[in-house]
Amino acid sequence: MRYAYAITGALLLGGTAIAVTSSNVGAQTAQNEALQAAAPVGAPASLADMVEKLQPAVVNISTKQRVQVQNPFAGTPFGDLFGQGQGQGGRPQTRQAQSLGSGFLISADGYIVTNNHVVSAGAEGASVDSITVTLTNKEEYPAKLIGRDPATDLAVLKIESTKPLPFVKFGDSSKARVGDWVVAIGNPFALSGTVTAGIISALHRGTGGTYDKFIQTDASINQGNSGGPMFDMRGNVIGINSQILSPSGGNVGIGFAIPSEQAAPIVDTLRKGQSIKRGYLGVQISPLGEDLADSLGLAKNRGEFVQGVEPGKGAEKAGIKAGDVIVSVAGQEVTVDQNLSSIVANQPIGAKVPIVLLRNGQRTTVTAIVGERPSEDELNSFAPQQDEDFSQQDQNPGQATTQTLGISAIPLTPGIIRQLGVAADTRGVVITAVDGSTDAGAKGLRRGDVIITANNKPVASQAELDAQTKAVASQGRNAILLQVLRRGQQPIFLPVRLRDK
Repeated sequence: MRYAYAITGALLLGGTAIAVTSSNVGAQTAQNEALQAAAPVGAPASLADMVEKLQPAVVNISTKQRVQVQNPFAGTPFGDLFGQGQGQGGRPQTRQAQSLGSGFLISADGYIVTNNHVVSAGAEGASVDSITVTLTNKEEYPAKLIGRDPATDLAVLKIESTKPLPFVKFGDSSKARVGDWVVAIGNPFALSGTVTAGIISALHRGTGGTYDKFIQTDASINQGNSGGPMFDMRGNVIGINSQILSPSGGNVGIGFAIPSEQAAPIVDTLRKGQSIKRGYLGVQISPLGEDLADSLGLAKNRGEFVQGVEPGKGAEKAGIKAGDVIVSVAGQEVTVDQNLSSIVANQPIGAKVPIVLLRNGQRTTVTAIVGERPSEDELNSFAPQQDEDFSQQDQNPGQATTQTLGISAIPLTPGIIRQLGVAADTRGVVITAVDGSTDAGAKGLRRGDVIITANNKPVASQAELDAQTKAVASQGRNAILLQVLRRGQQPIFLPVRLRDK
């Protein structure tokens, strides 16, 4: 409409001029003649000069792998016919495989950063024979793996060259903001030297890993971009492209990069040939989600709940107990964006750190000595298997009571304890039936489970369980915290929502 009004004003105020120019029918120009779009605020009119300088430091990484595959005809009369020679039909066969990814040089003498999964065997039974790095000028170099950190998916390589190589430096991702422009350079689908641009969509994004603090971007990232750099508008590396979220396997505008503030110290350690050591307290934790927070009468997503404490480790020695809520460590608040594991992992081993926790609604501070995090295999041997077993349903709604929880329970007796196979000194009530339509049923509680405490109070009868349920409801809470024991497992805390009245 503003354009229409401007033409009307011209006709009224300068009709003669319009008539003169209108008569020159041949003086027409193309729509895009001398056209230049204005650059977005904070971004250059073109990225060409920046990309021209940065691109030579971005490399293509390829691996050659050997994969052991089972002969599909093994054990059949056709085994030898389709095997690798006489009598070999039943044995695994070796196949060659390749993987492609990206990386970038961080020094003139040939150190390269990439993702660990780019230079790792892609399947069980596979091994990496060689790693080859290709520069933008098509020069190829054999690469040596200097170090890797699977926990953060980082790896450092080294190539040897007789001349100085182009390289880039890490920037400070802690200063990045949602909405900042970023540029990704890599080799998606083996298309070397591909440049994409976009903005930062989110920070501290988690995708399920213990140490996830990803930068999320809508800059196009696809398979093969892994390990490549994400640059800010000053040409500094603020992220390492690592993952995509996609139902189709291709870009849908959701990509994730490891922030430089997390990657840089790990890369420095790996570059020196040292292994990554992380702090450890020895606690099994659960996020303080809505149900768990409601059962405790706390704000959700502030702090993490202690499900169990490992004997002999820093947490137990400091007096931390199952049922505590840890709200800060070494002055850093525990939140969704900054979880307990990542805070503790970054503490020096042997350091004494203050830990603020909530116990039965009371705030207290303890001091713990940070230990060294064990291997993942050792950790798995301690972790309770609650996700597997507590999802199995065994409800009998016909026998369940109509109490607020929908649980029928009876006191433990020596005979029942022997039948259940739990410790002789176990105290609590054993569930005899669960109404499957309640949250207790949905959470997987079943006949034979032992409820040790409810609302952090010991329970020895159905009446005591009901009393604690009523106490929670009278305080305006919609969930109660139960400590539940199942045969062969450690006790866990489970928040259960009350039945709607």
